Amino acid sequence: MEEQPVTPKIAVAVRLDLEVWQKLNVTAFTTSGVTARRPDLVGGPYEDASGQGYLSMLGHPVLVFGADAAGLTRAFRRALDRGLAVAVYTDDLFATGNDVDNRAAVRAVATDDLVLAGFAVAGPAKTVDKVVDKLRLHP
Repeated sequence: MEEQPVTPKIAVAVRLDLEVWQKLNVTAFTTSGVTARRPDLVGGPYEDASGQGYLSMLGHPVLVFGADAAGLTRAFRRALDRGLAVAVYTDDLFATGNDVDNRAAVRAVATDDLVLAGFAVAGPAKTVDKVVDKLRLHP
């Protein structure tokens, strides 16, 4: 019997009480983390009919979910417990202005004490579905 390929899924979960600009920031930053970790999910470069080239993007849909703080933490723990690589964005990162300070802000807080604004994961669709179970697509 032929082995079926594993279908990847990319999911971002953001806390619903954030300002719109914060949700967009969390989504952009955490999606970039998935892209950095999983270059196999990136498609080829784009080109229009005039020959103008454009950057490659993810070759798979990105589903964005919304949750309250408790739901976000539950899904985050599920992702970690399943061994998925997670791109994390904490509330502290809204007050920093560069990557060095961002990494220091996360490093200063234990996993269970992180105040999550959001996170992103990519992995086998069935595994990611279990992570985001009970979360709703962002409105």
